[in-house]
This record gives sequence, C-alpha cells and structure tokens, in this order.
Amino acid sequence: MAVSPSSTPSSGARPPLPALQSATTAARGSRLERLKSVARKPGEASFFFWDAHFRNDAVKVLPGEYYVDNEDIAVMTTLGSCIAACLWDRQAKVGGMNHFMLPEGSGDSGRYGSYAMELLINEMMKRGASRLTLEAKVFGGGAVISGMNTINVGERNTKFVMDFLNTERIPVVSKDVLDIYPRKVCFLPSSGKAMVKRLAPTNAEAVLAQDRVAAQKAAPVASSGGSIDLF
Repeated sequence: MAVSPSSTPSSGARPPLPALQSATTAARGSRLERLKSVARKPGEASFFFWDAHFRNDAVKVLPGEYYVDNEDIAVMTTLGSCIAACLWDRQAKVGGMNHFMLPEGSGDSGRYGSYAMELLINEMMKRGASRLTLEAKVFGGGAVISGMNTINVGERNTKFVMDFLNTERIPVVSKDVLDIYPRKVCFLPSSGKAMVKRLAPTNAEAVLAQDRVAAQKAAPVASSGGSIDLF
C-alpha cells in the first residue's frame, strides 16, 4: 500500500518541538552541573543557578567575591553602598565582575577595593585579557542606609574605583553610581553587555542587612580614646 509523503518524515526533517525542548533542557542542565562541579579558587563566586528571567545559567557574586568567564553566562549581584566593577576585554572576549565593600583595609581580601581590583584584573589576564584593552562598567555606591550618610561609604567606594581605573588607564564606558538606590546588576562576560535595575529603597531590606553586616565585618575595632571612625 502506498504511503503518502506527509505521513513519513524524511531523514532531513527537524525533530518535533518537544524533542528540541528536551535536548535544550538537557544541555542546559549539563552545563550547570559542570559549572557547579568545578573546584573554585578562594574568593571566586560559586553559587550557580538557572535564572528564569534571563533564561540563562547564572552565578551570584557575593560581597568580597569575583567571577571571570568567556562563556554566555549571567554574572549577577545586588549592591547597596558596595561597588561592582565589570571589566571586559573586547579583543579577548573575556569579562569579569567583583563586589567590594570598602576602598582599602588590612590583609588580602576581596572585601577591599585595592585588592579586589587587582585580583579581578590578574584573573582576567590569566584568561587572555590585556590591561591595554580593558574597559570598565561601574555600578553601586548608593547611600542606602538611613542615618549613615555622614560616613559616605558609597561616595568613598565610588571615588576609589574611578581613581583606580583612571590611574590604570582603563576607560569607563558606562556607570550607574551614587544616589539612594540599591541596584541589581547583570553582566554578560561573553559580550560585555551589562544591565542594571534600580530597586525601591523601601523594599531593600536584604540589601540593607547585607550592607550593615559587611560594614561590621570590615570595620576595625576602635581603640579607647579619641574619635571613633566606624570604618
């Protein structure tokens, strides 16, 4: 009995849509598992997840951490007075983000900008980037803690990172800093694209708590006598 051409798929026909979706899901899960299984260096972000909004694998950079990659992955963080510097090498197609809390401090810690910036640059150079071809996007430095404006943590962080990048001759191609808003940042290291969402100050309890804890951890113990400098 003759069979009509429409009833028998040809060898070159595309698989049905459910099969494509299944294959895509499997590939996505495979990469996410691979990212989670890789041993990470001290200070390197390690919280990987699937972000439903961007429909992409993602990694969250916590205070004091950094992340460098050349893959199509969303590098994300949430900022109050802290700063995230997103660096990208247009030629090497590699990018990275850090998240620091204060300009400087004692010891080697990604919580401090002076160490966090050099750490990020060095890790990018290991991936083929060059200081000569880096460009920067800078976010954060908001005055989000009510009653602590006199300390100017966000302003100090912002001034530090801008001065650092100027000294290193790394151009700042875009920035969203200062003001009173917490920010959620997404950086794509494969393309250098960055997106920022300003959060309502009244709905930023988690960011405020993060800023307070970060400030307390970073602050040295005040000596008796003299003026008290929280930071």
